[in-house]
Amino acid sequence: MQQGTTFVMNERQRLAELLRNCSKVLSLDVGKQVHGAVLRMGYAFDLMISNDLIDMYGKCSRVELARSVFHKMPERNVVSWTALMCGYLQHTNAQESLLLLSRMLFSNVRPNEYTFSTNLKACGILGVLENGQQIHGLCAKSGFEKYPVAGNSIIDMYSRCGKLDEAENKFHEMPEKSLITWNVMIAGYAMGGFGDKSLYLFKQMQQQGEMPDEFTFASTLKACSGFKAVREGSQIHGFLITRGFLISSQKVIAGALIDLYVKSGNLFEAHTVFSQVEQKSVISWTTLTVGYAQEGKLTEAMYLFKQLRESSITLDGFVLSSMMGIFADFALIELGKQLHCCAVKIPSGLDISVLNSIMDMYLKCGLIEEAKTHFDVMPEKNVISWTVMITGYGKYGLGGEAVELFKKMHMDRIEPDEVSYLALLTACSHSGLVQESEEYFSKLCNSNCLKPSVEHYACMVDILGRAGRLREAKVVIENMPVKPNVGIWQTLLGACRVHKNVEIGREVGEILLKLDGNNPVNYVMMSNIFADARLWEECEGLRGLVKTKGLRKEAGQSWVEIDKKMHFFYNRDETHPLTKAIHEYLYKMEKKMKYELGYTREVSFSLHDVEDETRDESLRFHSEKLAIGLALLSGADEIEGKPIRVFKNLRVCGDCHEYIKGLSKILKNIFLVRDANRFHKFENGTCSCRDYW
Repeated sequence: MQQGTTFVMNERQRLAELLRNCSKVLSLDVGKQVHGAVLRMGYAFDLMISNDLIDMYGKCSRVELARSVFHKMPERNVVSWTALMCGYLQHTNAQESLLLLSRMLFSNVRPNEYTFSTNLKACGILGVLENGQQIHGLCAKSGFEKYPVAGNSIIDMYSRCGKLDEAENKFHEMPEKSLITWNVMIAGYAMGGFGDKSLYLFKQMQQQGEMPDEFTFASTLKACSGFKAVREGSQIHGFLITRGFLISSQKVIAGALIDLYVKSGNLFEAHTVFSQVEQKSVISWTTLTVGYAQEGKLTEAMYLFKQLRESSITLDGFVLSSMMGIFADFALIELGKQLHCCAVKIPSGLDISVLNSIMDMYLKCGLIEEAKTHFDVMPEKNVISWTVMITGYGKYGLGGEAVELFKKMHMDRIEPDEVSYLALLTACSHSGLVQESEEYFSKLCNSNCLKPSVEHYACMVDILGRAGRLREAKVVIENMPVKPNVGIWQTLLGACRVHKNVEIGREVGEILLKLDGNNPVNYVMMSNIFADARLWEECEGLRGLVKTKGLRKEAGQSWVEIDKKMHFFYNRDETHPLTKAIHEYLYKMEKKMKYELGYTREVSFSLHDVEDETRDESLRFHSEKLAIGLALLSGADEIEGKPIRVFKNLRVCGDCHEYIKGLSKILKNIFLVRDANRFHKFENGTCSCRDYW
């Protein structure tokens, strides 16, 4: 009898051991075979084996099978409940874990430290502070708060929920600090933007005899990345090398180093680390690719992306969204379309974040009809989807369509957030819809859940400014409950120039120069107002200040895509091989416009620190004109019905605006120009912005 019992126990334990090994190596197929053996051998309702099955299926990302085993169990203990919660968390379904905890608390099974730890992590992931505090309270009452696994999760939960003070308090209360405790607090500081505190704790833990591991280094490097502490990050990099730490086999640390070097503009170092990594992660590929693109090195960025597509790494939603962002920002239409075709062929292409980024790409590339079609066929839309489309309508000056879409969004039971309201108010502002702006701004101010920010007030200032209600706009700024920033005063100053109101312009300009005296934009805006009013003495005074302070405006850059190749231009750029031909063509068009339309260059839009003749000449070679000149020389105007698309990093200047209007009239072409503010559709001598942008 004793021998038979021993045999049965060994058989049972062998099955349990097999399932635990499958969990460790994530062997789902073998695990399913063991599950079959469990059923055949009569252990279907064995508590221990059922718990191991739940754990195995959860870790192998088959939470529906784990749930099936759980529901068939005649009895469950704390391990059963906790294993399924861990499975939900593994399957990125933190909400289900919390719901399961709620059910468990109504059963006869009491949670343990691992149950609390799992659900504190769930609260951190979801950012639900109130639930986290409730679980913390239960944990304290039941005596599990002092257990390291629970204590560490409490620190993590408060950090993720943005309550670093509470996380710090718990950290200092911990009777014993393990390496995990230090890591969680260092990561919390890094996540919260307190990189200096992360570095301090990193030094402190070593002084107390605790040796950092790969997670410590990764979090500390992330902290350095957060506030661009490249010197400290390089020191950690050097420390790892001298200690013989194999970065080539540590994807997490290598990824953190690449991110640090990219964010600090050290692309050579970033690429060096990237080249050393044996198994490159998709995040590292994307980080470096985006880094090159942000520095304007599109050739290198596209080469890296080509390598990624040719590798065995599966493109996920993060990569697709990030690359779509690059194509959108640089208006790489053809590449964007190619990636869209690629996205529809893989499962992650249906991620809502990817679908939203595709729509954003079409909008930023000037293809609003394609964006609208894409929006209409999306199987699922979230608040971001609606907001992106409303923003797009605003950029095109289609305020009426933006308002209708906002109403439809509400009818579809999607609650707008602050960004949605900002998109709508901006759209109303660009279209001069004063009444609608006031109506929706009032709704926002009266909302119980949302609060208007300075950006929302800036929209109201902009629309009042457009309507010539400058004094009223200034009163809005002076009486609003949030602190005015530089941008909102600049909005009002721009309106003062349009309406040639020197009195209010001078008042606003003085405020701006006190707030932001080293920003050349403020001086240029003020000098333009004085120049328009022919107040040359005050204009000269501002010019002198700019020269004394050595201030320089950001360089204007425009680009155009021709035959799938991008061509970039700066003001007065002479590096393009067709420069001479472009200049001749622009001069020829200008003469034709002078003869047919009476066009003359408006020197008030040029720099005020050069002579009139030179200023007059410089206007002909602004970057947007050079880009348009190349497009016309290349025959882009010969494709009937297809607009010429040009993109600029700054606001298009007044003279170029008039020039392109004239071109559209004499050439019978449509020009679509995207500047820093909006899209301008030039057709038959008029612009969609109605000359206010």
